[in-house]
Amino acid sequence: MPVLNRKAVEFATLAAMALRCRIHEKSVFARKNYFYPDLPKGYQISQYDKPLAEGGVIEIPSGVDKKRIGITRIHLEEDAGKSLHEGFAGSDESTAIDLNRSGVPLIEIVSEPEIASAQEAFDYLTSLKEIILYTGVSDCNMEEGSLRCDANVSVRPRGQREFGVKAEIKNVNSFRFIREAIEYEIERQIEVVESGEKVVQETRLYNSTERRTYSMRSKEQAHDYRYFPDPDLPTLVVDAKWQEAIRQRLPELPEARRERMVREYGITAKDAGVLTSSRLFADQFEAAAKVAKNPKRVANLVQSEITGRLKERGIELERSPISMKGVAFSADLVEQGVISGKMLKDLYDLSFERGKDFPEVYEEEGRPQQSNDTSGLEKIVDELMAANPKQVEQYRAGKKTVIGFFVGQVMKASKGQANPQMVNEVLARKLD
Repeated sequence: MPVLNRKAVEFATLAAMALRCRIHEKSVFARKNYFYPDLPKGYQISQYDKPLAEGGVIEIPSGVDKKRIGITRIHLEEDAGKSLHEGFAGSDESTAIDLNRSGVPLIEIVSEPEIASAQEAFDYLTSLKEIILYTGVSDCNMEEGSLRCDANVSVRPRGQREFGVKAEIKNVNSFRFIREAIEYEIERQIEVVESGEKVVQETRLYNSTERRTYSMRSKEQAHDYRYFPDPDLPTLVVDAKWQEAIRQRLPELPEARRERMVREYGITAKDAGVLTSSRLFADQFEAAAKVAKNPKRVANLVQSEITGRLKERGIELERSPISMKGVAFSADLVEQGVISGKMLKDLYDLSFERGKDFPEVYEEEGRPQQSNDTSGLEKIVDELMAANPKQVEQYRAGKKTVIGFFVGQVMKASKGQANPQMVNEVLARKLD
């Protein structure tokens, strides 16, 4: 007989709270009856007319403003098996069935039909994943199946109020492919409608190699499932006391955290967006920011020096060889004038090459420091001015931007160890 998992109820309720849903104190489990190879007992335990929660919202970017996508409901159900289709578009068709995940609890989050493009669907999923990750309800790993998306797509002529017939796209394993699949399906359905034919309600699969969808099976209407209350499971009661205990575990969510970090640390909204991309990374930044001399510089370094290097190497932010403590340490060295920006870049490059944190590389390189030797700097400037009389003449004729040429030459001659502020002061004095 089926037994309800208490932890699954708490996770589902926590997710519903994070998505601003209305929690029902009482919800009912039902049997959803249908035949498919991945469901050998012929029905799935789910919730139908009395789900756990309804009426939430997710906000997504929309130009300079935000768009609110409503959440119809969140319900608990058991997972079915997994069908593995091979050669479904060719002549050698075969299907394997994996039943290992059957009976595992999951939540289904159903959105209102308010998503108007493939990009909005991508943004919706990105925001949803971010929120769920913050709650700790799921690791949202699509490749392992802990986050899955079924996209229902329909088109209608401009001005028509009624929705068109929808097709459901299943088993897409990345946000990028979901966006591609929706884009393809929109174009396919438009072609069908404009040719005078009718869109068929069906379930379709997406082939990422061919970048197109294929029909898998016809899609039933809800009444075809013959829902009725599951006789083995009593009414689920999540009373006010239990709800309050769950609410106490609700963390500060990404949007609220971004707004607070902009206020507290004086960083930009863009910086806050990068730093709050995961709860762990945001926690690490805030821990580092509390001890760093200039939190804003820490945020700037993540944006200007860390993210680019990670993107080049295809590494996730959480796996950066330079930790947030390392970024804060390097920011303090620059703030104190111990190292220059050029030296920092070189040390960051070494950290990524060696896969080591910044403090460790800094020690290995002998704790380098930028030079504040004025006499040595003046000698370098004198030599460069003597070797470049044309540029000196241009500067004195009013082309002040030429000083940038000399700054670059001085930094090159000093192997990046000259103090940039001192370089500019000495150059300006001597050139003037």
